[in-house]
Amino acid sequence: MAPKVKESAGKKKGSSSTGHGNRYLARILGEAAVGASKTPTFLGERYRRIARRRGKQRAVVAVGRSILTIVWHLLCDPNAHFTDLGPDFYDNRIGPERKKRNHVRQLEALGYRVTLQPAA
Repeated sequence: MAPKVKESAGKKKGSSSTGHGNRYLARILGEAAVGASKTPTFLGERYRRIARRRGKQRAVVAVGRSILTIVWHLLCDPNAHFTDLGPDFYDNRIGPERKKRNHVRQLEALGYRVTLQPAA
């Protein structure tokens, strides 16, 4: 595990990247990721979003890497403080126009004709 991927088309990039990491650290980060996946936090929501699309094991690795990145930043900067973004970070990030367009597209895919009118 590393806080950053340096890879292109499956080929490792960088001067001394061998592709091997600390397996003990990876195991601890995996356990922390599984624990974080059951919480109503940003990391828990990140796990659920990735697990839906890519599977549970890939989600564990992705959240473990996120935890490693957070820890790295906290250790490098003594003035840094961790603030959880919250489980609704991704929902609030999508603008209303995009959300409207996505819902209309989904309804049209189900066979409905959609016309939108603003509420009084």
